[in-house]
Amino acid sequence: MSQKAEQKQKSHEAILASAAALLLERGIRASSVMDVMKGAGLTVGGFYGHFESKEQLFTETIRSTARTMWTRLLQRAMGDTSRPPALTVLEKYLSRKHRDTVEAGCPLPSIASEVAREGEPYRGALESELTEFVRELSDLLGPGEKSREKALGLLALMYGALSLSRAVRGTRLSDEFLEAAKKLGAQTLEGGAERNTP
Repeated sequence: MSQKAEQKQKSHEAILASAAALLLERGIRASSVMDVMKGAGLTVGGFYGHFESKEQLFTETIRSTARTMWTRLLQRAMGDTSRPPALTVLEKYLSRKHRDTVEAGCPLPSIASEVAREGEPYRGALESELTEFVRELSDLLGPGEKSREKALGLLALMYGALSLSRAVRGTRLSDEFLEAAKKLGAQTLEGGAERNTP
């Protein structure tokens, strides 16, 4: 790779990193190209050498942010040979550490409602990342349609619990959301919820 191409790649990565930070902090609409480029330490004029539009930038940012977080989560799960990988995914996703490190964590609680309002192209980007993560989580659970159904349910449980926990962070309720969701998720992975006994 030539020095010029290498510099362009570094600039591209810096723009994506700046956009990711702003996406999680402010959302799409409240993040301007000027703010992104300032955060990357670059001039606004250089933006169009990397992206055609703000929409293209944030579409790529949604994809890369989600993919980075989920890949890291799956790698950690596969590295923990002492327990089932799907259980490790559940526990790490619903950990206090993940809740408290918003800048390096799952982007869903920060972006899902805005993506729903803004629509395309953001919806398509998020759908494709979610579809891939459901597939990967389903693969951890084993073959068959039931595994996909479980993966969909677990993802919804994980996202909902993390979102609520972050919304009331610093309270007892925040921790309770995480713990209850981990327990319910673990029961699902074991094959079913506990029965209430009279």
